[in-house]
Amino acid sequence: MNDARVLITGGAGFIGSNLANRLANENDVTVVDDCYLGTPENLSDAVEFVDASVLEDDLPTDVDVVFHLAALSSYAMHEADAARGARVNVEGFVNVVEQAREAGCETIVFASTSSVYGTCTEPTAEDVDVTASTGYEASKLARERYAEYFANHYGLSLAGLRFFSVYQGYDGAESHKGEYANVIAQFADDVANGRSPKLYGDGTQTRDFTHVDDVVRAMILTADHELTGVYNVGTGDRHSFNRVVELLNRELGTDVDPSYVDNPIPESVYVHDTCADASKFRAATGWNPRISLEEGIERVCEPYR
Repeated sequence: MNDARVLITGGAGFIGSNLANRLANENDVTVVDDCYLGTPENLSDAVEFVDASVLEDDLPTDVDVVFHLAALSSYAMHEADAARGARVNVEGFVNVVEQAREAGCETIVFASTSSVYGTCTEPTAEDVDVTASTGYEASKLARERYAEYFANHYGLSLAGLRFFSVYQGYDGAESHKGEYANVIAQFADDVANGRSPKLYGDGTQTRDFTHVDDVVRAMILTADHELTGVYNVGTGDRHSFNRVVELLNRELGTDVDPSYVDNPIPESVYVHDTCADASKFRAATGWNPRISLEEGIERVCEPYR
């Protein structure tokens, strides 16, 4: 993507800022963020920052491409205020897409979630049945259906990417998220500082950990190919929390044991395992993940040396 006008909502957050800083080298990038989960400190000077909510009017949508990443992005946030979660995640999405459509933008890439699959121990494709077990999942599925409407009714290109456990580390624009940062970032900071990382249950739960650089590349390819539909973005491999702590200790030269605590999330809605089948996205764009978990953890640990 070159010489394009780009809007990134939620662009001062973790994934958004990594995307914004990458694109700003060769494009005109504007970020909209209300700083609930983001901070402009994550952004390079080349990025224009607008402090605004996706629920507002007169957003800077006169662009070539919109990347819509703004969201309340966890189970806990939605349980604390379900109505607010729906407003931000669903109404905010519709508001941004409608303003972009009216401004002439026809290419929109948005964040969905792999959580809609529930617990899956085998690579999971987009055509399996999905369930809304939480308000967060319901809001992301609603986005996907509204995207289907906008694509069918107005001919827009709208692609929803179901991300699988995106990570980088506190030095990769995750530090401001605190308890909402990916577990790799949290565990790494604990281990590096001699604290015992707290693992829910027995630590055998697994995630398809996907490095943010691979996710950024996936989003750009999605826009370049003007895709429409829903696509998985993940590695196809899964690793346990115990394995993550083991790799962190190895990389940092430490010997910090985890602590096992009761899971505060009800078992009926807790996703124990995730694993992506990204073959549909691979066929559409040629994308493949480039960063293994071992290399990713090496990058996460680098600032602690």
